[in-house]
Formats: sequence, structure tokens, C-alpha cells
Amino acid sequence: MDDLNRELAPLEDLEDDNDSSDNNSAKGVKKSKLPVVNPMCVETPKETGFHQSTRICLERIREAMLHHRWQEAAEYMACYPQMLEDRTQGSTQQYKELIWRLSAEILHHQPNSKLEDYNNIYERMKHSGVKHYLMISLEHSFHLLLHGHIEDAKRQLSAAESWRHGKESAAQYQRTKLIQAYRSLLDYIIWCDKKLTYCNTDYHDSGDNQEMHNYFRQASVNLKEILKNPGVWDPFILSYVEMLEFYEDHNEALKVLNDYAYDNSFPPNPNAHVYLYRYLKQHDASERKLMKVLKILHVLVPSHELMLEYSSLLLKSEKQSDIQKALGVVLEMLDFACWRSNLDVWKCLKTIIQKLQLQEDWRNVVLGKMAGRKDWWPALHFTSFHASKDSEENPELMEVKASLTKVLCPDLILKYGAAGVTSEEWT
Repeated sequence: MDDLNRELAPLEDLEDDNDSSDNNSAKGVKKSKLPVVNPMCVETPKETGFHQSTRICLERIREAMLHHRWQEAAEYMACYPQMLEDRTQGSTQQYKELIWRLSAEILHHQPNSKLEDYNNIYERMKHSGVKHYLMISLEHSFHLLLHGHIEDAKRQLSAAESWRHGKESAAQYQRTKLIQAYRSLLDYIIWCDKKLTYCNTDYHDSGDNQEMHNYFRQASVNLKEILKNPGVWDPFILSYVEMLEFYEDHNEALKVLNDYAYDNSFPPNPNAHVYLYRYLKQHDASERKLMKVLKILHVLVPSHELMLEYSSLLLKSEKQSDIQKALGVVLEMLDFACWRSNLDVWKCLKTIIQKLQLQEDWRNVVLGKMAGRKDWWPALHFTSFHASKDSEENPELMEVKASLTKVLCPDLILKYGAAGVTSEEWT
């Protein structure tokens, strides 16, 4: 037990021991800058028998969980909540959260856990204090949702949505908004079920259609409000857009996606531009609009798979500058190892260079793009190892790459090549 306490002791105590034993050797020792966790199960000078028993109980719970002895942990956990009855502590909030987290984790790993067990824990912890009420309600609804109890999950969130305690703080306001968002997401899920039934039925009852529309209106109220709160709201936005598309409100759907992508108060989110691009492409938007969206996505994620489509759109342009942009886009994709063996990207690069040949200064353009890459690109793409691997796994890839070596790195002797492949076509 002493060894355990020593391990749980704050770092400063250990350093004091070193100072007392050898002051000279400790002079050069620097304090660690790592954050030190304040342990909750450390023996205190004025520890009572009650505190000692609960501390030891917590130690046993932790030990059992670390070794995945979940039944043993559950047996100890049945006793630990007595800590909530301790009135000598200044605050029991930390113990309430600890009991909530530990109980949920143990139940997750218990093969015989029942839904009633979870409900009992969540309800007890929600009403043991107010600080964690909203987050426990949200977690409770997640668990019900995972077990297919959608209506029960919605009732949990509806109750939490109307819950108030004292003067509303900023944190409570944010959590309430989160509760509202997820409640609306459940309305969307129910709407999807109603839509599936409605679309698969030959006879459409006006009452069923009205019920489905009611869920749409309930969901849309809060989903629309989400854009007033900066954040990453991907599944909520997509749900709202899907419903708007079903009711053919394309203008509103496009407005939602545009606001989500271009509102500067929101954090940079590549997914927002991907969603906007796919929506525009689905509705036959002009190539100019598509390139505008992909241009921003390129800045955020130059390695994104849609950059291949961006380079293809640039190649369709008659402007020389756009072809040069396409070269830069594809080279930046190949800067990332994930695209190193992708045949489509290398074929696109070859097509771009063939189009560049129509320009008088094409060699200078290519050399300019490769100027900052010649020191490390050969090691990334053009070694003997790559030649051996490509010839074995994808001979066509090797042929395309080998034809580009002298164009991309004309001043270097590379250990990459294939029999019968030359670079004469570029001369």
C-alpha cells in the first residue's frame, strides 16, 4: 500500500525526497513540465475510517478495471457510491462524475448488463446533483438510441431541453443548444422512418404525410438555428439539407450549405466545402462554381481526393494559367505518400505536361514547380526500391512514372526506369 501511495503522490513530494537525500545531485534536476494529475485516492493526514474504506474501494475498482476484471469491479462499485453520503467534503461533484463514468464503463463491459441497469445509473446520477444533468441526459439518450429506443431517447432529450437550474451560465447555454441539436437529429431519424414507409406505400394517406411533415418542422426549427452557433455541425447540416431536398426547397438547401462553408465565424472545415461541391455537382452547377469551391478546399486540404477532379476541371479551361494551376495541384497531391502509387494521379500529371507542351515556356514552368522539390521528391518517388515495387505490383504505373523522370528531374541521375521506356517524347 505504501508503494501505491508513493506512486499516487504528487511529483513535488518525490522531488523533495530527492533534495533531502542528496542536495548536490538534485541541483541540476529540472522539474517536469508535464501536467500532474491530482489523484483522488490518496491517503490524507486526517483520514477517517469511512474515508479509508472508500479510498481503498476506489483503488480496488481501478485495479480491477485495469486488469479487465469487470465482475470484480462491479462488486466493488456497488459499495463505492456511499461516498455521496459524505457531508464533510467541501464538494462531492468530483465523486458524482467519477461514479457516473466508472459505472457506465463497467456496465459497458458486463455481458449480462440490462437496459434497466443503465437507466437506474443514469437516473440516479442525474438527480444526485445538477452540474452534470445535461451531459448525463445526453449520454443516456445515446445509449437508448444504440439499443433502438428512439422515442425514449427523444423523451430524455425533450426533458433535458426544458430543464433549467438557477441563472443560466455560458456552459449551460452551450449544452442546452447541444441537447436541442441532438433532439432535432432524433426528429430527423423518425422522419426518415416515416419517409421510407410513405415512399414504399402505394396508397398515400394524407394523415401519414402530415405526420411526416410535422417531424420535419420540429427538426428544422433547431437545425436551422445551428448556423447561429459557430462550430462543426456536419451530421446536423446534412440531415437538414436532405429534408429540404425531399421537399424540393433547393434554394434554402443551397443557402444552408453556403453559410456553413463561407461563414467566417465558423472554424475552417473542409467537409463544409465538400458538401457544397457535391450538392452543386448533383444539381449541374457551372464548372466555374465548382472550381470556386474546390479552390478553397485545395487551400485547406491539398491532398484531398477531390483535387483530382479539380485538376480535371482546370484542364478543361483554355487559359494557360489554369493548366499551370492544374500542374501545381497534382504535384501537391503527390507530395503526400498516400498518392504515391495512384495510377490516376500520375496519368493526370502526364496529361497536364502534354498540354503544357503547347506553351513555349513549358519547361520553365515545370522546372519552376519542381525547384523546391528536387531535393526530396526522388527519394519519395524515384528510387530503385520504388522501381522494383512498381514493376511487380503495377507495371503500367511504372511506365508512366518512368516517362516523367527526365521531365521532372532533368539534372538528376535517378535509379528508376523500365526497359523500353524513354523520355524522348518530351524532347
